[in-house]
Amino acid sequence: MAVKTEQIEKNLVKLTFEVSAEDFDKAINRAYKKNANRFNIPGYRKGKAPRSIVEKYYTSAVFYDDAINDVLPSAYEEALKESELESVARPEIDVDEIKKGEPIVFTALVTTKPEVTLGKYKGIEVDKIDYTVTDKDVDDDIEAARVKNARLITVDDRGVEQGDIAVIDFEGFTDGKPFDGGKGEGYELEIGSNTFIPGFEEQLVGAKTSDDVEVKVTFPEEYHADNLAGKDAVFKVKVNEIKKRELPELDDDFASEVSEFDTLEEYRADVRKKLEEAAANKAKSETENAIIDKAIENAEFEIPDAMMEAQIDSIVRDFSQSIAYQGMTLDMYMQYTGQTEETFREQFREQAKKQIEGSLVLEAIKKAEGIEAGPEELELHLVDMAKKYNMELDKLKEALSDAEKEGIKQELEMQKTIDMIVNNASVK
Repeated sequence: MAVKTEQIEKNLVKLTFEVSAEDFDKAINRAYKKNANRFNIPGYRKGKAPRSIVEKYYTSAVFYDDAINDVLPSAYEEALKESELESVARPEIDVDEIKKGEPIVFTALVTTKPEVTLGKYKGIEVDKIDYTVTDKDVDDDIEAARVKNARLITVDDRGVEQGDIAVIDFEGFTDGKPFDGGKGEGYELEIGSNTFIPGFEEQLVGAKTSDDVEVKVTFPEEYHADNLAGKDAVFKVKVNEIKKRELPELDDDFASEVSEFDTLEEYRADVRKKLEEAAANKAKSETENAIIDKAIENAEFEIPDAMMEAQIDSIVRDFSQSIAYQGMTLDMYMQYTGQTEETFREQFREQAKKQIEGSLVLEAIKKAEGIEAGPEELELHLVDMAKKYNMELDKLKEALSDAEKEGIKQELEMQKTIDMIVNNASVK
C-alpha cells in the first residue's frame, strides 16, 4: 500500500493512502450483489439486471458509497500500521476524485497520541489515608437494608407525602399547547428524589388518589430543548395511586431474612466487618490514586482536543447504555434533568481528563521501565477468570478473541506499573 504522512501540527498528521483499482472494483461488485434487488430496470426482472446496465442507468457512482464503506476501515487500519501512527480519536477522512481503472486515494487527518515527558515517579511521598467505621455507619447500612427490603403498601386514607411513590399520568403544556416528550402514563415518581424539573414533585405533596393536580414550573434557562428553555409550563397530573414503604422490624427475623445469620447481633457484627474491609480498600485505592496523581503532576504533556472529545464520547456511550437498562434514553434523561447536550457533556470533562492523564503517564512509565506481563502471568489470570465465571479454562480461552486477550495482557501490565509506583512510594 502506498502511504504518505505529513505533520500538520503537533499531534495532527495528514495520512494519505490508497486502495488499488482492482480491490475497489471488487468492493463495487460486492455492493452490486448486495443491492441488486433495489433497482428496477426496464426490460429486466427486479434484481436481474447486470451491473454494467445498472451503472449505465443510475451512473457509475451508484455503488461508490457502499464500496467505500467496505474497503475503508481495513485500508485505514493498514495505513496506520504501516506508518506507525497511533490514533486517539475518530479521523476526518476525505476521498479524492474516483476515476475508473485508477487507485482510489484517501486522506485522513489523524490525531496522534501525545508524547509524555516523565518527571519523578519513584519515591513519591503522600500522606496516609485512613477511614474509621463508626456505629452510625453500621446503623445507616442496616437502615438501607431495611429500606431495600421494605414492602410497598398502597395508601388510600391520606395525601402524598415526602418519600412516597406517586403513580401518575401527566402531560405538559407551554402557551396552552402540549410539547414533545412532556407526556407520560403510569409513571412511578418518588417524591423527594428530584427526578423531575425543580418544583414539580413538591406540588404533588398533599394530593390524594384520583386527584387532578395542575403543576406549574419554569424550565431552566440552560435546557437542552431551546423551545422550552426558560419557559413557564403547566403539567396536568392525574394521581392514580399512592404507595408508601413499610419497613420490616429490626429484629432477629429481619437479620435471618437479609443475611446468613440467625441473630441481629451476628448480622450487625458482619456488617461492621464488611464496612471495615470496604474502608480499608477505599483507603488503599485513594492512596494509590494520590501517588499516581503526583506522578501525573510531575509529568509534562498536552492532551489534544480531539482526544478529550473522544474520551467524553466513550463516557457518554457507557452512561447511555446504563440508563437504557432502566428504560430511559439519553434525550429523556436530559429532558428530565433540564440539561442541554453541551452542559451534559461538560460534566464529564474532568473525568475524561483524569482518565486520559492516568493512561498516558502510566503507559509512559510502563515503557520506560520495560514492564511486561509474560505468558505465565496471563495464564494465571485466565485460570482465576475461569474460576470466577465457573467455566472450563479451555472453553474460556476459546471464547476470548485475540483482541480481548491482548486487552487483558495490557490491564495486567498496567496493574504491574501501578504496583511498582506504589511500592516505591513513601506513605507517611
